[in-house]
Amino acid sequence: MKKKKLLLDINDKPPVLKWLVLSLQHVFAMFGATILVPILVNSSCGSEVLSIPVALISSGIGTLIYIFCTKGKSPVYLGSSFAFITPMIVGYSIAGKESVFTGIMAVGLTYMLVALIIKVVGKKWINKVLPPVVVGPMIMIIGLSLAPTAVDEIGLNSDTVSIKNIIVALTAFLTTGVLAVKGKGFLRVIPFLIGMIAGYVMSMILGIVDYAQIASASIIEIPKFYVPFINYSLNFGSILTIVPIALVTMAEHIGDHKVLGEIIDKDLLNEPGLDRTLMGDGLATFTAGMIGGPANTTYGENTSVVGMTKVASVWVLGLAAIIAIIFGFLGQLTAVISSIPSAVLGGVSILLYGFISVNGLKVLIQNKVDFENIKNVIIASSMLVLGLGGAAISIAKGNLSLSISGMSLAAIVGILLNLLIKEKK
Repeated sequence: MKKKKLLLDINDKPPVLKWLVLSLQHVFAMFGATILVPILVNSSCGSEVLSIPVALISSGIGTLIYIFCTKGKSPVYLGSSFAFITPMIVGYSIAGKESVFTGIMAVGLTYMLVALIIKVVGKKWINKVLPPVVVGPMIMIIGLSLAPTAVDEIGLNSDTVSIKNIIVALTAFLTTGVLAVKGKGFLRVIPFLIGMIAGYVMSMILGIVDYAQIASASIIEIPKFYVPFINYSLNFGSILTIVPIALVTMAEHIGDHKVLGEIIDKDLLNEPGLDRTLMGDGLATFTAGMIGGPANTTYGENTSVVGMTKVASVWVLGLAAIIAIIFGFLGQLTAVISSIPSAVLGGVSILLYGFISVNGLKVLIQNKVDFENIKNVIIASSMLVLGLGGAAISIAKGNLSLSISGMSLAAIVGILLNLLIKEKK
């Protein structure tokens, strides 16, 4: 089947009005997921660890950095990564948010180091270190470890469940699910955003929205950036909990670029090259950590917009990034987002975390991982038990205390088992 030709190629600049409309589509596509990461982390920690406007700003800045690093040859949008939600929550409980931002910067440095290695020795070694039998269970752990959070947000784990919470959560859940299955065109790209809006409207009808912070918010507000050596000193207490997840998100990075490459009929892993795309992603994530934002990742939602519109112009992605930065300075927009009831988040999260888990299962199925092979059984089962069982190892020496737990420990064990267990010939 012949592919439909792109309407606008990577370096084509559209007319101004069309440019704005296309860019807004990308903003709406990334918006729901990008703001959901800080909301979920803050909700679980019971404190503001991540700032919603800083997440939007770091998303926009990160995308511009990525475009620069790839010489404008890859139409990718970067947004907040869901893979780091649990590590950030655990990291905060271990050593506070200073350790979270230190860990995120370290993730960016890890990406950049791997990019340099790929530049020198090539990329074939990545498949040996991160085969599907390691990546699949890791993604499953990321989704399943968050399952209790969704249940908590709705209140389904208590003896007295609020009927209003159930109605709101059900509204958000069903709207998201129906759009994901039946949605047409652009609506199918943004089911989580529409689900959150529907849940919020139902919350307003039932009277469970607190409008106080909206009324007191200014139209324009300077976000609370959290900069090392100015607002805090570096803290390495949770670095081993956060950094190992970079190994899994790098595998996702490669997969996302392969998918986008198929859509636009270009091999992005060769031109601009995996070294440049990883360097852009890494520098973007390092910058996000530098200003108090979450780790960045390539966004499948925006890849879907490219596929739907047949417009691959980096000019469009660049303007979308600038709009996201502007949104970060809109105080009342932040206040509205912050007023979203937890039941709305819970309803959307049931599907979101489930989707993440099933994507891990898809990795195993699509790559035809053979579970008749006992080596694969040992790797996957060990990872799932350690990742979901709350396993943790702490290392303390003097004033330095490091901890590795859950999914990070599972990732390291999975990689080691894969490298150390020899195949039976």
